[in-house]
Amino acid sequence: MNARVILVVISCVLSVVTGLVLSHRAEGEAHAGGVNKKPLIGLSLDTLKEARWQSDRDMIVKHVKELGADILDTAANSDDSVQIGDVEKLITNKIDVLIIVPHDGKAMAKAVSMAHDAGIPVIAYDRIVRDSDLDLYVSFDNTKIGVLQGQYLVDHLPTPGKGKIIRIYGAKTDDNARMLKEGQDQVLAPYIARGDIKVVHEDWADDWKPEVAKRIVNAAITEHGGDFDAILASNDGTAGGAIQALTEEGFAGKKMVTGQDAELVACQRIIAGTQAMTIYKPPTVEAVNAAELAVKLALHKPVIAGQSVNNGKVEVPSALSEPIVVTPANMEQTVVKDGFHTHDEVYRGAAASAQKSP
Repeated sequence: MNARVILVVISCVLSVVTGLVLSHRAEGEAHAGGVNKKPLIGLSLDTLKEARWQSDRDMIVKHVKELGADILDTAANSDDSVQIGDVEKLITNKIDVLIIVPHDGKAMAKAVSMAHDAGIPVIAYDRIVRDSDLDLYVSFDNTKIGVLQGQYLVDHLPTPGKGKIIRIYGAKTDDNARMLKEGQDQVLAPYIARGDIKVVHEDWADDWKPEVAKRIVNAAITEHGGDFDAILASNDGTAGGAIQALTEEGFAGKKMVTGQDAELVACQRIIAGTQAMTIYKPPTVEAVNAAELAVKLALHKPVIAGQSVNNGKVEVPSALSEPIVVTPANMEQTVVKDGFHTHDEVYRGAAASAQKSP
C-alpha cells in the first residue's frame, strides 16, 4: 500500500478554514515501478459521447504530459461493467494514480477498492465516488450550481418568484444530479411551500440523455399543454432535449430553459433565444487541477485540498472551483474570452440555428 495516501487535518487557530493535506506513507518509494520510473496516470471516463467529456479528456491528457508524466485513458460508454474492466486494465498497466469519472457513483466504490488493493490512490473527477475511502475529489461546487440555476429561474420567471415549472433532473446514478437538485431545492423550497411556484411535472433523465428529457417534456405538455412558464433542466444535454420538445409544439423561445456545461450548441441556443442560461465551469481550471494533483501524488509530493465533501463513508479532501452563470450579456466575457468557444462558433452558429427554426 506504498502509494496510498493518508489524511492529516491541520486546524488553523486564526481561521475557520481547515486545510486538508494529503501525503504519501512512503516518501522514498515509487509505486511498483522503481524510483526513476516516469509517472503513469490512468484516466477512466464514463463516456465520450458528450462534447464536454471529449474536451475534458483532451485537456487532462495535455496537462499531464506537459508535467512530464504519461497517461492512459479509457471510456466506458456509460456501462458500469465496462468501466470496472477499464480500471482493471489500467491497474494491470501499473498506473501510479487513477483519475475516475464514474458512471455510477456507488458502483465505482469497487473500482476505488481495487485500486487501493494495488496501492494506487484515486481521484474522483467532477463526480464523486460514494461509500468508499476515496483519496481526493476534484470538481466544481455542484450544490452551488443548483443554487445558481434555481435562483436564475426564480428571478427570471415572467412574474419573478411566481409561476409553473417543469423540472428535469440528471441521472439517478450520478451523485452530481442529487447535489444539483439539493442546490435547486434550497432556492425553490420556500416558493413552493407558499404556493408561489408550482412544479407541474418532474422526472429524472436516465444517463442525462436528451431523448429522455424530450420524453419528460412531451409528457408534461400532453398533460398540461402550454400551461407552464419554465423548464429547470439540470444540464445542457437535457435542456437540448427539452427544447426539441418545445420546438415541436411551437413553444421554443417562449418558455425559459436553464442548463449547465456551456456546450457549444447550448451557447448557440442562448444567443438564438431558445435557452436562457447555462453554467460555465472553466474546464482548464478543473482539468489542470486534476492533472497537477495526480502528478504530485505520483511523485509523492504533498497535496493541499482546502475543502471536503462527505461521500457517505468519509470526508473526502476536495478541490472545488467556482461556477459562472452565462447569459447573452456575458457570453463574450466568459466562454469566448477564455477560448472555450470562438465568437464565430457561437454567434454564426446561433444565426444558422435561428434560420433553420420554424
